[in-house]
Amino acid sequence: MTEPKVWPPRDDLYEGSGFGTRAIHAGQPPDPVTGAVMVPIYQTSTFVQEGVGGHKGYEYARTGNPTRTALETCLASLEGGKHGTCFSSGCAATSTVLHTLSPGDHVVSSDDVYGGTWRIFESIFKPLGIEFTYVDLCDLEAARAAIRPSQTKLIWIETPTNPLLKVIDITAVAEMAHAVGAKALVDNTFATPYFQSPLALGADMILHSTTKYLGGHSDVVGGAVITSDDDFASEMFRLQNSIGATPGPQDCFLTMRGIKTLHVRMDRHEATAKTLAEFLSEHEEVASVIYPGLPSHPQHELAARQMHGFGGMLSFELKADLARAERFVSSTKVMTLAESLGGVESLIELPAAMTHASVPPEVRESIGIRDGLVRLSVGLEDERDLRADLEQAFEASR
Repeated sequence: MTEPKVWPPRDDLYEGSGFGTRAIHAGQPPDPVTGAVMVPIYQTSTFVQEGVGGHKGYEYARTGNPTRTALETCLASLEGGKHGTCFSSGCAATSTVLHTLSPGDHVVSSDDVYGGTWRIFESIFKPLGIEFTYVDLCDLEAARAAIRPSQTKLIWIETPTNPLLKVIDITAVAEMAHAVGAKALVDNTFATPYFQSPLALGADMILHSTTKYLGGHSDVVGGAVITSDDDFASEMFRLQNSIGATPGPQDCFLTMRGIKTLHVRMDRHEATAKTLAEFLSEHEEVASVIYPGLPSHPQHELAARQMHGFGGMLSFELKADLARAERFVSSTKVMTLAESLGGVESLIELPAAMTHASVPPEVRESIGIRDGLVRLSVGLEDERDLRADLEQAFEASR
């Protein structure tokens, strides 16, 4: 088992409450000493011991910090899990999960996985003897064929995927994993716990880049892993403490502040994204639009069953070469040309040249990440301004 968490005094006060109530309160009772409504930023590296080993639940901030415990408790509650473990970035969370594997173990992964995840797989852990197979997990037969019964230990599921927004059947893929004694992990960054509940669908653990929608304000970097598996949680806590890629208390505080409005923000992100997706679908200079909320999306019906909402991310392919695509994304005025996603401001980027540049061109092309593909993280600006911005970018980039 994981070591007991000391903060908060009670972590079951909001069990069974609605999502918004838990986002605001779970793991975050008023400070018992001062009555502060917000969880304090415990900006300390060490904690006093009254005698050797006689501390109040905390001894060193890498091992545990009350502000971090509050965030971990809140995230576990939102995902319907028992244990949360936070890290200094999504990549740190990814790396820590992979440290549970041994040389010779095999991982099956979504083929259009986030470029940073692919880089960790290929440049860090593959040389250490971990083997990876990339497959379109929407094709359940292909997914089944990629599994090596005696070797596969983990299936890495992004859904929706980054940047092609494929929606993968979590229950079906998790059952495949469990049939050979493997675990199923879902990167839930795009959907967030507000729009998707992977543990309830059979996944063993959930990974987040909390930098994105959970923080929500483009001002903090972090990652998290949530699970109800006691043994896996214990191993994650051991690795978190031993490797030390933990977030500072200020980062945890900022992430909790963002989570308090997650449900409100996600509704607005989704509403505007759907409107823009419909607008782009009718534009003569757009070859295709990828958004799970459109009936034209290949997995629209699955998304409607599996998700509670379709999210704020969309991708579209311009009828243009790379040079024109670069002019287009550089011409927006309301939307910001930048990597990352999930903030209150709309961000636009070219995956082939930015977030997925580390993936070899031939691999990108084979899975559909072409030069004209644009990824848009729809923010909270007025929908009319975002539409007008796209219209003027089409004109300015001609």
